[in-house]
Amino acid sequence: MSGDSPEGTTISSRRSTVRVVVLGDHATGKSSLITAAASDTFPENVLPVLPVTHLPADYFPDGIPVTIIDTPSSLEDKGKVEEELKLADAIVLTYACDQPETLTRLQNFWLPEIRRLKVKIPVIVVGCKLDLRDEHYPINLELVMGPIMQQFREIETCIECSAANLVQVTEVFYYAQKTVLHPTAPLFDQESQTLQPRCIRALKRIFLLCDHDMDSALNDDELNEFQVRCFNAPLQPSEIVDVKRVVQEKVPEGVNRLGLTLKGFLYLHALFIEKGRLETTWTVLREFGYNDDLELEKENLPVPSEKAPDQSVELTSEAVDFLKGIFRLFDSNKDGALQDSELDEMFSTAPERWGPWNEAPYKDSVERTELGDLTLSGFLSQWDLMTLIDPPQSLAYLIYLGYTGDPATAFCVTRKRSLDFKKQHTQRHVFQCFVFGPKNSGKSALLTSFVGRPFQSKYNLTSDQCYTVNTVDQLGGTKKTLILHEIQEDDVKELLSSKESLAACDVAVFLYDSSDEHSLKRASELLMDVAMKGEDSEYAVPCLLVAAKDDLHPYPTSLKDSEMICLTMKIDAPIRMSVKEKDTNDAFLRIVNAAERCHLSVPETEHGRNKKHYQQLVNRSLVIASVGAAVAVVAFAAYRAYALRKSNSAS
Repeated sequence: MSGDSPEGTTISSRRSTVRVVVLGDHATGKSSLITAAASDTFPENVLPVLPVTHLPADYFPDGIPVTIIDTPSSLEDKGKVEEELKLADAIVLTYACDQPETLTRLQNFWLPEIRRLKVKIPVIVVGCKLDLRDEHYPINLELVMGPIMQQFREIETCIECSAANLVQVTEVFYYAQKTVLHPTAPLFDQESQTLQPRCIRALKRIFLLCDHDMDSALNDDELNEFQVRCFNAPLQPSEIVDVKRVVQEKVPEGVNRLGLTLKGFLYLHALFIEKGRLETTWTVLREFGYNDDLELEKENLPVPSEKAPDQSVELTSEAVDFLKGIFRLFDSNKDGALQDSELDEMFSTAPERWGPWNEAPYKDSVERTELGDLTLSGFLSQWDLMTLIDPPQSLAYLIYLGYTGDPATAFCVTRKRSLDFKKQHTQRHVFQCFVFGPKNSGKSALLTSFVGRPFQSKYNLTSDQCYTVNTVDQLGGTKKTLILHEIQEDDVKELLSSKESLAACDVAVFLYDSSDEHSLKRASELLMDVAMKGEDSEYAVPCLLVAAKDDLHPYPTSLKDSEMICLTMKIDAPIRMSVKEKDTNDAFLRIVNAAERCHLSVPETEHGRNKKHYQQLVNRSLVIASVGAAVAVVAFAAYRAYALRKSNSAS
């Protein structure tokens, strides 16, 4: 596996230049170093601080130009230097080889100062004026800099140069550029001298993608195909033999009779990095779509972006079939559920363990078995949720898991909900339900019951919006995915302030505590607010009223009051349910049915009826006006014809 990468193949397409700031004590050779690099001559006289200097793209193998910023050493210019550091990609920190005290100043002042400013960019330590060092007092750079580099891990490399003799001058800025284009930190832990976990995960995914016969080893043909893809140059048979020999000498299990194993593949990349050939590993990673954070470039993923607010994104049958295959592959004990260890192994090619599902909004959002394992239904529901609320992340994780089909075939965009409303039918398989209600009305209990978690008598106020998702069986055996999205009472006003706030909502439910008159009053107010927003924004949604806590004694006029609200607003009668008694009264099926019959159960307000009546009057007036205009045109035409005939007869 060669480390010679073709020009330009290892660079993130977004970077057009590398900005390097040169720091150091007065008279350490900063300006002379910059001038010598730019002109390839030693300047006899230089300005104290140079203007911005540009080294063109053809100076460097990677074809990326470098912009160099010289800085003053005086304290009165400290603010300006700090501003330049915030814009920098890398720092060249200088000392004078003939002035040992300037090297001490690096350790005692400059490096701590860089840390104080929280400038987290690579540092290249450069010893200038190498030609002036007393030849009778040579120093071992590795011995001198070793302890300093241990203390300051931001130092990428150290180099000494002479502007007077033009020794290693251009190399200074080559190394500075290289640390930016091919950074060490994401790939390698200098302290433990091992590959970073994210790097291992990325390389493992690449290895598995290249292992076409899935025998856990790269044979000679697979190695050659990998080499051509990444470096555009095949390996000679003797080179393949040499690669395997190098690996087997250090890591015997890195090669077997079938070829190069994952351990051997990882060892080779660790070896490249240790030898300073980071561009080799970065070439490989970037060829397979990774950015500097070792994540797939989401902006390069073909995720549907041009969609109306009331359209949603769903997985295609191809993506679902792939996920079912992945589930079966990692269900090692074939019990129909994934244990934590099996999920760990599944996501071992993603940037983080567990993928994205260990944090909000995905944590605790799906049903699990009594042992805490994830069923196939819960697994697919989790993907439906992620695809709906974050399509780029969903597609990225599909690819992390090895989806090799055309990424554009993984998703489909649903028809506009406004069009579904007109056609009185929807083709969606995934519905999002906004759950509204006053505090302590039972919203959280509804969500947790949907994923089979037991009722908790103690009320826990949730501060974050949360989701639960599950499949709902319909008559005839079809299944739909329902996502319940809890909307906190305090967040409703802000939510409805946006014109498109209800565009993503397929159905809304309004919970109230049936034993509390105030709870129903507040729920009806929320229903009214949402109904009016739907009428004004043209994103009207079907709504249902849910009488929760039906196990408690309802207040005397509860039934009459709630039915009157539904009758007035022309929506279905309230759904009475008790999570505590495990009596949901088919609430989730009825929510899905309401979402499917999107033209029904849409609430009407007096405001909306007046608006509709006004529109009808306007339309009727326009019709009358258009008919009147047509009559006038016909009459005028008849008069013209009559006048023409009369004129002809007179002549």
